Amino acid sequence: MRSLDRKLLRDLVRLWPQALAIAMVMAAGVATLILAVGAHQSLDETRAAYYERNRFADVFAEATRAPNRLGDAIAAIPGVSAVETRIVEVALLDIPGMSEPASAQLVSLPDIGRPVLNRLYMREGRRPIVGDENEVVVNEAFAEAHGFTIGSRFKALLKGAKREVRVVGIALSPEFIYTIGPGDLMPDPRRFGIVWMSEKTLAAAYDLDGAFSNVAVALLRDANEDAVIDALDDLLARYGGAGAYGRKDQISHAFIDAELEQLAAMARVLPPIFLIVAAFLVNMTMSRLVALEREQIGLLKAIGYGNGAIGMHYLKFVLAIAVVGTLIGAIAGTWLGIGLARMYGDFFNFPFLIFRKDPSIYVIAVLVTVVTAGVGALKTVSGIARLSPAVAMAPPAPAIYSRSPFWRIARLIGLPQSLTMVIRHLVHVPVRTGSAILGIALGVSIVIASIWAYPSIDFMVDVTFFRADRQDASISFSETKRIAAAYEVARLPGVLAVEPFRSVPVRIRFGHKERRVSVLGKPADATLSRVIDMDLRPLTMPETGIVLSDMLARTIGARTGDIVEMDLLEGDRRTVQVPVTATVEGFIGLSAYMELSALNRLKREGALISGVYFSLDTARQDALYAEITDIPAANFIALQKVSLQKFRETLAENIFIMTFVYVTLASIIAFGVVYNSARISLSERGRELASLRVLGFTRAEVSRILLLELAIVTFLAQPLGCLIGYGFAYAIVTGFESELYQVPFVLTPDIFAWSSIVVLSAAAISALIVRRRIDRLDLIEVLKTRE
Repeated sequence: MRSLDRKLLRDLVRLWPQALAIAMVMAAGVATLILAVGAHQSLDETRAAYYERNRFADVFAEATRAPNRLGDAIAAIPGVSAVETRIVEVALLDIPGMSEPASAQLVSLPDIGRPVLNRLYMREGRRPIVGDENEVVVNEAFAEAHGFTIGSRFKALLKGAKREVRVVGIALSPEFIYTIGPGDLMPDPRRFGIVWMSEKTLAAAYDLDGAFSNVAVALLRDANEDAVIDALDDLLARYGGAGAYGRKDQISHAFIDAELEQLAAMARVLPPIFLIVAAFLVNMTMSRLVALEREQIGLLKAIGYGNGAIGMHYLKFVLAIAVVGTLIGAIAGTWLGIGLARMYGDFFNFPFLIFRKDPSIYVIAVLVTVVTAGVGALKTVSGIARLSPAVAMAPPAPAIYSRSPFWRIARLIGLPQSLTMVIRHLVHVPVRTGSAILGIALGVSIVIASIWAYPSIDFMVDVTFFRADRQDASISFSETKRIAAAYEVARLPGVLAVEPFRSVPVRIRFGHKERRVSVLGKPADATLSRVIDMDLRPLTMPETGIVLSDMLARTIGARTGDIVEMDLLEGDRRTVQVPVTATVEGFIGLSAYMELSALNRLKREGALISGVYFSLDTARQDALYAEITDIPAANFIALQKVSLQKFRETLAENIFIMTFVYVTLASIIAFGVVYNSARISLSERGRELASLRVLGFTRAEVSRILLLELAIVTFLAQPLGCLIGYGFAYAIVTGFESELYQVPFVLTPDIFAWSSIVVLSAAAISALIVRRRIDRLDLIEVLKTRE
């Protein structure tokens, strides 16, 4: 082995704590990259494979009652490769042991053969037998929530008639990976499920013999989706078509797309932050390490080693650390990535999971880490070449501390001697002090970037559930009803106040941008379900015009005062123009609102409603639930408190897991930054501190000098770290934004406080380790040192 290589091994052994700390910082960056990219690829490839194997449709449309013969005309549309006509309805369920009403989306299965599209993935059992009206298949999450097995029974309210059904199969479907009920914000498998029944059974129950209410279409590879949607709308218009839409607007697919966007945002933002910190730490450590080895470098040059050999020696030192960090990070990232992918697989109800250990991810991780480490060490290595042997072997010139007014002030106010010594040293080496402050500040910032979400989620919950939607529950009708239906709901036991609403599907357009949304009509004086403006104040619904959520307005490029076009997707299907009268706050989905009577006038219809919001007396809610299940018109009941609880539970579980992972990685980086800063300071001032021991200073007094320096640097880094962390958090929030979720950017003082606590804790642990090193200072070596 070459002499320099033996020296390299000795240096790595001698400096193993510092080398390991740097390696762990790099490992955190690599793990974050593999975790984020790996989970994104896993979710994307699993979804793609599931869609392909079970033939997930590309276009969907609903109708009131379209004849089955229309299927041939749909199949003849240019670009269409397959058509599946079916019956889809929403119904209330009466489940034993469950007081509050549950609902299900009823989907017909062909009586002969398998579905052409959206095929079931059977977990247990079989499909219903032709002619048996009571056999059903339920989705797996719904079955697990209620403990259903093959043979379990419950009742379904099919257009006013209660029917007891028997579970004969448990299945999954690519159409319902993310199963969410109308008006809910999160999946709640206890209260909403998917029930597949015989087509003959549903046709008889809903008076759809020889007809369908829903169609799914698969497209050829080169088909024009917009043209197919337009042709499908034309065919279904006379049969109550509600507007066809593509896969991107299908609710399950859209939610998974939003999740993929968030994972992609994490992969774009967090790994670069971690790796930048690693590069800075390598630079800081290597520059100070080389300064400590000036004499060795001078000696190596004096005996004939060239600049290239010595520079390569220190570059190897860095690359060795990078290799260790990459290995640790690759193992940890793969393990965490598989765990995260499994979490998503369980949450989204995938029948299988693909976590492909793509070699390109690991190659990218290695290259990025090695390049990052190399860039961090490049300045130091280039500085070695400029050192002549004579200069390198000579000890550094003693520091000259000028007598500035600061020292007079220090003596005048009676600063302790140890504090004066520390401040004098920090001021004398401003670049080194600044780099240490910046390094620790970066540690604070990445902790902020990892835990920023908690106050944002709390703010979202407050606005959504307590300022805007303050009702206790809402009832959605299977079809529009006269306003008198609201008064019927008001007479139910326990109902204290009611507020009607209407939902109308439209295609809203401004310029060349358009989106498919539902316009929600609300009374002008709404008090239960309110619209909140950008200043977080309740908005009185204007008598004319439309109110857009901020995200919808930005998506289509409209502002207050602009005229937007709306294609009404039900009824007479006219195109109308309405002015935008206001933009309001909204964090979930793309929303549009109108005053209820104005919306009905726009539709040229009477006082019609789609459902009712209401508040209730909780002491009588069981009696209310018992009567609701007997209302023929009702097909879904949304319970606000239950939705809030599910929203919190789901977010708490997912965010806690993600936050725990990233805070752990961020804490490793914070500790690595603080520990390396403290250890290097000890190495630089070891002889000085030992000399103080020889002069009679106690161990506590000597330790106080170095630890006081660490404390000052750490505390000075907190404001800068909070400022940088604010920028990092803003970048992440911006990356998370999608049309389904708009996370508000809210950073409260406790986030900064907890981030500081994490870094201060790392500093305290580092201080304890350094204190033990101070206690072992070699006083004999100091006595042998020449001036």
